[in-house]
Amino acid sequence: MTAFNDESGAGDALRRALGVSRRRFLSTCTAAGAAAVAAPVFGASPAFAQTEHTSGRGGGHGHGHALVPESKRGIIIYTVRDATGRDPLASNLPSGFREVFKELARHGYKQVEFAGYGQHANAPGGANLESVEGAKLLRSWLDEYGLRAQGNHGFIPGSWPLSQPDLDTFKKHLEIANILGMEHMGTGGDPTGSEYRSDWDTAADKWNALGKIAHSAGIKLYTHNHDAAYGFLLDGGPLDAQGRPTRSSGIRKLEHFLKMTDPKTVWLEMDIFWAHVAQYKFHTYTAHDGSQRENVFDPAALVSRNNKRYPLFHAKDGTVNETNGMGYDMVPFGTGVIDYEKFFTRVGAMNYHNPMVEQDNAPSDTDLGQSLKYAKIGYDNLAGLRKKR
Repeated sequence: MTAFNDESGAGDALRRALGVSRRRFLSTCTAAGAAAVAAPVFGASPAFAQTEHTSGRGGGHGHGHALVPESKRGIIIYTVRDATGRDPLASNLPSGFREVFKELARHGYKQVEFAGYGQHANAPGGANLESVEGAKLLRSWLDEYGLRAQGNHGFIPGSWPLSQPDLDTFKKHLEIANILGMEHMGTGGDPTGSEYRSDWDTAADKWNALGKIAHSAGIKLYTHNHDAAYGFLLDGGPLDAQGRPTRSSGIRKLEHFLKMTDPKTVWLEMDIFWAHVAQYKFHTYTAHDGSQRENVFDPAALVSRNNKRYPLFHAKDGTVNETNGMGYDMVPFGTGVIDYEKFFTRVGAMNYHNPMVEQDNAPSDTDLGQSLKYAKIGYDNLAGLRKKR
């Protein structure tokens, strides 16, 4: 099938709504597999109409000030998890934390965010470095290659009120974070998967308590988002059979969480890709009076209103795909259509924010070096971002 039927005009309508050049739009949609989609599916939706998009950029190109200072260019190790998990006795490719740190530093990265402390058992230090001694070893390798640890998607207690074993484990992770030199420590999940305000209130109470414990250890505790956390909170209207609200005031879940948590002890990491998926998915809601209302999510505006609450970002990219329920297919950073130059220009404070390149699907079963190649592409494109005039 062809990518878009020019005579129908549907492809051009969406392209104009996105603010993407025709050549760029066709190439990115082809890369995303959108060529199999019939043109009428691509009517310009209100969610896409206001999203952050770009007509192209690349590492090392452009003029003006770099949007992301060199010292702030980071990557989450989850992107290259196949490399840290690789058996060094069975491959000549970088394997284990030490060799992966060396490769990431060679690419230019200055910061890393952990996603746990496990690696292949045959790598130096063994399989599990989630200990004081393991942290000291990791820190020595970070220092060796000029890297700084800037977070971890690690342990958040499941119990509430906190059980003693959970509290002890949480404090152990804070100790590890301090050994590694982290300013921030967090998690890869949402505070709760619920749609209901009462559950988000409970989550806020829990995170306020955890945030105080982390603060006493000199660590900023952060939670991470996926798309669902920027959906609309159910907080009113008729109750269902279980006595739960069925309609919304139009407040988004994480917006409520921001309001209910202490800005001095609870922080957030915006995954910019998933925030844009939320923009695509959650743009209308049923109000308390039963009417349908539209409220298109603006990720950069939310950060701008709460700038100091978002010390970290996940910087991942996507190409347009309106057939998968998300609006995007994930691709290497800088090769998609999310306009990071515009996003970072709007949120500003780039000496404060810490963007971490991420790509969930970077590892490959057929190209065993792919994730590290994509990490290099991501670094070059992050470094190439320039402030819009």
